[in-house]
Amino acid sequence: MCRWLAYSGPSLKLSTLLTRPSHSLIDQSRHATHNIESLNGDGFGVGWYGEDPTPGVYRDTHPAWNDENFRHLSEHIQSGLFLAHVRASTGTAVQNTNCHPFTFENWLFQHNGSVPGFRSLRRALLFDVDPELFPFIQGSTDSEILFFLALTFGLRDDAPQALARMIGHVERARQSAGIEAPLFFSACTTDGQSLWAVRYSSNNQSRTLYHSSHLHALHDLDGTYGSLPADATIVVSEPLDDLTENWEEVPESSLLTVAQGAVSVSVFVPET
Repeated sequence: MCRWLAYSGPSLKLSTLLTRPSHSLIDQSRHATHNIESLNGDGFGVGWYGEDPTPGVYRDTHPAWNDENFRHLSEHIQSGLFLAHVRASTGTAVQNTNCHPFTFENWLFQHNGSVPGFRSLRRALLFDVDPELFPFIQGSTDSEILFFLALTFGLRDDAPQALARMIGHVERARQSAGIEAPLFFSACTTDGQSLWAVRYSSNNQSRTLYHSSHLHALHDLDGTYGSLPADATIVVSEPLDDLTENWEEVPESSLLTVAQGAVSVSVFVPET
C-alpha cells in the first residue's frame, strides 16, 4: 500500500509538510506506522497548483528519502493546494508512469489501496473507460484506471457522484467475476479549487485517513515547532507528528470535502 498527503490553504513551501515534520511524508516512506508495510520505496510524486490552472507534477521511481532534487525543489516551490504520494507497489511495475499523483487537464488523483484480482479485471475495466480518455492512460496501475473511470463517470461535472459511480462499477465487476477479496480505496482528487477524499473498503476495514483539526504547528525534525496557517487543511494517511489530538480520523465509508476553506464529512455509498 502507500502513504499520501493533500494540502489546501494559504500558500506555503512544500517542504513545510513534506520534509520538515518529524513524521513527514518522506519519513513515512521509510517508517510508516499506520500501514501494513512500513516501507514505501517504489517511487513518489507531488502535484501542485500555482498561477496556471493546470498543475505542475514531479514524479520519480527513486525512493522519496533518496532524492536530493526533490528536497531542493520543495524548499523553493510554494503552493496553496498540492498532493503528494509515496508508493508501495501492489504488483505493477516500478516506473515513472505508475507513480502518483496522476493528472489530466486541471485534475490530480492519488490512491492508497488495491483492486482485488486486478490482473483478471484489468481488460474489462480498461474497456469501460471513455474511448476519448483512453489514449491518456500512460501506466499499468489499477489506481490510474480508477482515475480515468471516475473521469468517464463525470468527475469534471460532479466529483462526489462520479466517485460513487466509479466505486459501484468496480464493486459490481469484482462480484461478477467471483472475486471475494475486498476493494480498498483511500484516495484524493482535486480540480485545483476544491478537494475530495474518500475512505472506503468492501469489508469496512479501510486504510487509515485523517484530517487536521485546529492544527497550528508541526513538530519539526530539529525539535522545534513549525507554525502553520490557522485556516489550512491537511489530509493524510497518517499524522505528521505525535500531536494526535490535532488530527481527526475520517470515519469508515466517508467522503471528505474541502471547498472555500470549509471542511465537511459525509457518508460515502457506492452507487449501485
